[in-house]
Amino acid sequence: MTTLSGNGSLVTEFLLGGLTDHPELQLPLFYLFLMIYIVTLVGNLGLVILIILNPHLHTPMYYFLFNLSSIDLCYSSVFTPKMLMNFVSKKNVISYAGCMTQLFFFLFFVISECYMLTAMAYDRYVAICNPLLYKISMSQQVCSGLSLAAYAMGFAGSSAHTGCMLRLTFCNANVINHYLCDILPLLQLSCTSTYVNKVVVLIVVGINITVPSFTILISYVFIITNILHIRSVQGRSKAFSTCSSHIMAISLFFGSAAFMYLKYSSPGSMEEGKISSVFYTNVGPMLNPLIYSLRNKDVKVALTKVKIKIENRDIF
Repeated sequence: MTTLSGNGSLVTEFLLGGLTDHPELQLPLFYLFLMIYIVTLVGNLGLVILIILNPHLHTPMYYFLFNLSSIDLCYSSVFTPKMLMNFVSKKNVISYAGCMTQLFFFLFFVISECYMLTAMAYDRYVAICNPLLYKISMSQQVCSGLSLAAYAMGFAGSSAHTGCMLRLTFCNANVINHYLCDILPLLQLSCTSTYVNKVVVLIVVGINITVPSFTILISYVFIITNILHIRSVQGRSKAFSTCSSHIMAISLFFGSAAFMYLKYSSPGSMEEGKISSVFYTNVGPMLNPLIYSLRNKDVKVALTKVKIKIENRDIF
């Protein structure tokens, strides 16, 4: 839908192109992504509740995991319900205001997750390289400060991108070649100059990739160096096991996100970019609670205790 202005017609709503334009795939994809969303909700909400109910999980590591699961829970809920509706509706419409709102919260949670994973890497660095000072270095105040900083960076980044997007004018073209409102597909629809937006993307994305990546890399260089100096095989194995879940989560998130934007930067690769984006927008939030629960003894013990409490009807 468009409205007339002095400069022509302005877009008041967008059409989401969706993941695919093949009608025969819409229903199977609806059930697939509905299952992924349910697993994501149950997994992340379950992990959040588990951490709240078990005092022995009230440690810095699980504080950051609590925040990561909360982010994934909200993050997937920003666009998945609309995505599911689009699979079964004839016209995939989203209002201009709805699109900008979705863009803001999508970016807020994505950037916040980048820095939350970075805080978790720092936590593992202190735990392995300075275990005697761990309780002092990772005090409640420090943990709260790191998590607030992650959310502050998310707010700053999403505000910068969304603010610049709001200054653009969208004329006749209103079909977003994606299943959500993202920066690059929206820039392609603008009928005014996107130079400022591209500069902001370069700066903000550059900061939000460079700072977390560099911090995580340095943390793990020190962690691996420290582990290699441990003489006992059992000690090395235990140290590596505390980091393995985090390494898998980082690889999944940063790897798939980087792959998506590299694909977008290539000519004629929008369709491949949409498919690759599924891995960090849908698959990542689903796998994170599984990665941290299946490979974590503390979480397994906590699950066992909760099961016993439920059986005895004494959970509260």
